[in-house]
Amino acid sequence: MNNLKLIAVFVTTLFCSCEKDSPVIPNEEELITTVIYKLTPSDGSTLVSIKFSDLDGDGGKAPIITTGTLKKNVTYAGSIEVLNESVNPVINIGSEVLEEADDHQFFYGLSTKNISVTYTDKDSKGNPLGLKTTLKTGVAEIGTLKITLKHKPNKTATGVSNGIIDNAGGETDIEVNFPVSVL
Repeated sequence: MNNLKLIAVFVTTLFCSCEKDSPVIPNEEELITTVIYKLTPSDGSTLVSIKFSDLDGDGGKAPIITTGTLKKNVTYAGSIEVLNESVNPVINIGSEVLEEADDHQFFYGLSTKNISVTYTDKDSKGNPLGLKTTLKTGVAEIGTLKITLKHKPNKTATGVSNGIIDNAGGETDIEVNFPVSVL
C-alpha cells in the first residue's frame, strides 16, 4: 500500500510539473513611421504643423521632415500624432500610447532657452504623458526641438515629471529632431 501511495505522489508531481506555463506575450513594438506635432496659436494666427515621415522605416530612404515658423512671444496648444502609415488602414499609435499612458511619456528637448514646453495631460497616476502640451515662444531665434517617446520610463525619477529625459530610462520608441524657427 505504501508503494501505491509513493507511486501516486510521484505521478501527481510529474503531471503537475509538466503543465505548460502560461505564455508570456511581449509588448510588441509598433512601427512608427510618422510624427506630427500640431501647434495651434492662442493669437488666432495660422496653425503650425511640424512632421517627420519615414514610410519605409529605419534604413532605405531618408525621412522627410517638414517644419513651420513659430511667432515670437506666442503660446501654442500642442497635440502630437504618432502613426504607422506603412499599412492600410493607417494605425494610430497615439491611441495605443494613450491606452498605455502609465507606460509612456513624450519628452521635448530644446536647444534654445526661449521656447518652453509644458505637459497638459497626465496618465492614470497623475504623471505627465505629453500627447497634449503648451509651447511658449520668446524672442526670435533658430534652434532644434527633439521629440522622444519613451516606453516604460521611470516617471518617478528625478526631473522626469518636469520633462527631463536624463533619468527616465526605459526604451526609446522614437526620437526625432526638428529644426525650429521663431520669427
